Amino acid sequence: MFYSKDQELMDTKNSSVVTEFILLGLTQSQDTQLLVFALLSVFYLIILPGNFLIIFTIRWDPGLAAPLYFFLGNLAFLDASYSFIVAPRMLVDFFCEKKVISYKGCITQLFFLHFLGAGEMFLLVVMAFDRYIAICRPLYYSTLMNPRVCYALLLALWLGGFAHSIVQVALIVNLPFCGPNQLDNFFCDVPQVIKLACTDTFAVELLMVSNSGLLTLLCFLGLLASYAVILYHVKGHSSEGKSKAISTCTTHIIIVFLMFGPAIFIYTRPFQALQADKVVSLFHTVIFPLMNPVIYTLRNQEVKTSMRRLLNRYVVC
Repeated sequence: MFYSKDQELMDTKNSSVVTEFILLGLTQSQDTQLLVFALLSVFYLIILPGNFLIIFTIRWDPGLAAPLYFFLGNLAFLDASYSFIVAPRMLVDFFCEKKVISYKGCITQLFFLHFLGAGEMFLLVVMAFDRYIAICRPLYYSTLMNPRVCYALLLALWLGGFAHSIVQVALIVNLPFCGPNQLDNFFCDVPQVIKLACTDTFAVELLMVSNSGLLTLLCFLGLLASYAVILYHVKGHSSEGKSKAISTCTTHIIIVFLMFGPAIFIYTRPFQALQADKVVSLFHTVIFPLMNPVIYTLRNQEVKTSMRRLLNRYVVC
């Protein structure tokens, strides 16, 4: 009896038996695991409350009603939410001999990872647009960046993040998984999950690179170009205005490199395992998301002043 290729593919899909994945973790060394656990716990417990403090400060102080702070508050919210996707489970898994995640749990983790990650990527684009209008077209700023436009941009970036993530998930769930179930990582992500599929994944890998890698690279180059235009434009400004604009743009550029550098490394190359993958993923999913709003705050005098007033009012008696 002869089977067509479509029948063979259907039989493979029907034979999919993988209901869970085994995570191999960040490292197999117990000493290294304990060290990373201690460092991440301290980092997580100190920096995460700082993100919530940024959000509360911006909401509490009417003087921080400008679009820049509105988007900064949303960045802190996105980063705080993003930090809950991987870090808590990773910290718990350090004490588990067998690190297991269900198939549905893996897909859910993958969805929110790309949903919030893409949302933050688009938010950085929106913040660059905001700075361009404020510095290069100041006469039109109040008209172009009114509250209605800000909320519309916020809705657009959430929808963009959802569309990006749902495409990722749709491509993954259509793959058959019928054998190996060990993920060489400490969380579920596209490159590792694709490798376990019981079929030729060349076309899917190209789609994934186009969806994640190419999009990330284009946004990164676009952001660098936009900030280059802004910095060129402020050359002739007064020293005070020039200094403030350069400080703001420098902060944004630092965040762009922290956000896009690891993402480009992970998603723009063929899905081949490298020794640096896990370390880059650790910084990309745990360290940098918590640091981004803090870097903005440390370089923003208005937010720091408002935060001090807030702490003096509610903490210092």
